[in-house]
Amino acid sequence: AGAETVKRAVQLDAASRFQESLVCYQEGIDLLLQVVKATTDEAKKHRYRQKISEYMTRAEDIKKHIEKEKQDGKYHKQIRIEENATGFGYEKLFQEYLTEIVSEVWVEDPYIRQAHQASRYLLYNFLRFCEMLVKGPCKVKTIHLLTSYDEGSGRSQQMTALEEIKQSLSNYGVTLNIDFSSSIHDREIRFNNGWMIKIGRGLDYFKKPQGRFSIGYCDFDLRPCHETTVDIFHTKHTKKM
Repeated sequence: AGAETVKRAVQLDAASRFQESLVCYQEGIDLLLQVVKATTDEAKKHRYRQKISEYMTRAEDIKKHIEKEKQDGKYHKQIRIEENATGFGYEKLFQEYLTEIVSEVWVEDPYIRQAHQASRYLLYNFLRFCEMLVKGPCKVKTIHLLTSYDEGSGRSQQMTALEEIKQSLSNYGVTLNIDFSSSIHDREIRFNNGWMIKIGRGLDYFKKPQGRFSIGYCDFDLRPCHETTVDIFHTKHTKKM
């Protein structure tokens, strides 16, 4: 297993998919270290240690390369979520970037509303996203939401729901600032530690649950997804709305 994982790391490395290769190198090294502990043949131990040393050196080089890209504002990682894929709850996508220094978040999504049957869950999706922020480990104090007004009678429901979310967040010491735009189109989420996440479908990449008592209704990790692409960038300065 260790050899296969390292082989995959080398392939990803050659393809310049450095973030993924780093993860595979780290996993492969851990597996090979377990092999070394279990091996009694000193010659084999020596060979394993040589290889591990080589992989560790390469992993450190990749770490430095990724860090430089972050500092230069050139970091880019892309995740492709396949149709009906599971295991992509908000924690899966965002937790890695929600470091302890994150105190301010910007959400730009035109469809945080519920006028139509197809979008009735979008306000709940935004609420789930806010719950993740409240749980930490970040110390979010302010969330900025830029969205569009709902249509017709749905606007009053939208405003009532957003006001309820705002009041509930205030109980946790978090301020929700809400702005509306009739021309908003792009969807992106930004953190004040420099991370920016763009999801093709915004927060609405989950499929409608089969029923209120079906698996995946509450746990988004178990909810099938629509096909979409997630682009993750690191910038020196997070643009504010």
